[in-house]
Amino acid sequence: MNLNTQEKINKFLDNKNLKNKIIIVYWPTACWKTSLWIDIAKYINSEIISTDSRQIFKYLNIWTWKATKDEMDWIIHHMIDIITPNISYSVWEFKKESLKIIDNLFLKNKIPILVWWTGLYIDSLIYDFNIPKVPWDKELREKLEQEAKQFWKEFVYKKLIEIDSKYAKTIHPHNLNYVIRWIEVKMLSWKSKLDFVQDKILKYDTLFLTPYNWDREKLYEKINKRINLMFESGLIEEVIEILNNWFLKTDFWLQTIWYKEVVEFLDWKITKQECIDKVSQANRNYAKRQLTWFRKYPN
Repeated sequence: MNLNTQEKINKFLDNKNLKNKIIIVYWPTACWKTSLWIDIAKYINSEIISTDSRQIFKYLNIWTWKATKDEMDWIIHHMIDIITPNISYSVWEFKKESLKIIDNLFLKNKIPILVWWTGLYIDSLIYDFNIPKVPWDKELREKLEQEAKQFWKEFVYKKLIEIDSKYAKTIHPHNLNYVIRWIEVKMLSWKSKLDFVQDKILKYDTLFLTPYNWDREKLYEKINKRINLMFESGLIEEVIEILNNWFLKTDFWLQTIWYKEVVEFLDWKITKQECIDKVSQANRNYAKRQLTWFRKYPN
């Protein structure tokens, strides 16, 4: 932790009321430095809450680039390895569980430290806006996923346009997970995603910190190096092990970058180098979306 970060934290702590304070450490993929939030947690004697939508799943270690036990350095990390990849888990469920942890840390006079990459998970905790309590509809999901495979993703996206055109304009047609979820929400609740979003007002006294210096070219270099290291560390073997442990290629939460490209390779549809190239490109695109999201946070 550098001197500038320490000064920001000291200033943040000037107000002795710790009951309503939260620290956010955010960054785009491949930019993170575990030592930063570990140093912060040690400095203020606190604990970490992961806000990553994939690190909640067991077994996905290289794939989600989880910190090792040595890197965690005995600091308690919450919301990691809590369910298996074949189980559906919504933002609302994440919010409900994480708020319990935050309240418990407040009771212990500790400042929660939220870390990692999923902007919607972070926002669900720190802003006052509603998360729809709409359950998953397995039959509807399977029908939409099958249609996406048979007629491609644009076919399903057009269904969202038909029932919620305003919200459909805010997401990419190929973002199938979100398209399916908000068709589901609209059909089951008759409410648009836009009906759930209010003006975002911070619920806590929040300090935003990031190790990222906004140099996109260097970020892309780091992404390429990271992806190569993931493959060298056994990403393909990890995916094979996941598939051999009763999980299916079609499990909803496994339909994401890194996994699906490796499955293409295992199915002999692409070469290993094509797989690496596709994963790298997908990560660069993901980083762009993250940067758009994170620019709204104070730095």
